[in-house]
Formats: sequence, structure tokens, C-alpha cells
Amino acid sequence: MLVATTENVPGYRRAKTLGQCFGVVVRSRGIGGNILAGLRSVVGGEIHEYTQLLEEARRQAVDRMVQNATTMGANAVVMMRFDSSEIGQFMSEIVAYGTAVTLEAE
Repeated sequence: MLVATTENVPGYRRAKTLGQCFGVVVRSRGIGGNILAGLRSVVGGEIHEYTQLLEEARRQAVDRMVQNATTMGANAVVMMRFDSSEIGQFMSEIVAYGTAVTLEAE
């Protein structure tokens, strides 16, 4: 499935707009990862444990958004965006969202 952050896709025309689609993931590091990340935050620099966690969560959120769009009958998602927030002290919510559409080649 084509996923674009733009409203239009060159070479295609929008045949139908199906509506909003999204994928949500809430993730938490295990206690060991939180302790290691906490120790790394004392010395500064990138905290690889959290970077990896968020990269995986974004990929999973996009996969879920694509599943949602497919269920709606779409062959593309346009205007895709990410949103994220913290839930409590150790959980992160990642949302991938966009507009499910059917595109046809021009």
C-alpha cells in the first residue's frame, strides 16, 4: 500500500476518499531497560533503548494504520502523520494516522 505524507501523489488521481484511518501502539520498556536508560541519562547522550523502542512502535503503528485502511477498501493513505505522547512515567503512545483513499493511475 502506498503511504504518503502529501495530499496528492504525482501520476495518480484520487478516485475516492474513504475517511480517517489510524494505528495506535502503547509501549513500555521493561524494568531492566528503564534502569539502564536511567543510568545513561545521567551521563547524557542518546538513550538507545528508548530510540529502539520508539522506532519499533512507529513501524507497528504504521502497520496497524495500513491494516485499518485495507479494511476500509483503500489502496493508499495520504496526509500520513505521527503523534506521540507519554502515559504515566514509563509508557509511550504512538499514533500513525492519515486519510484512506483509492488512487487510480492517470
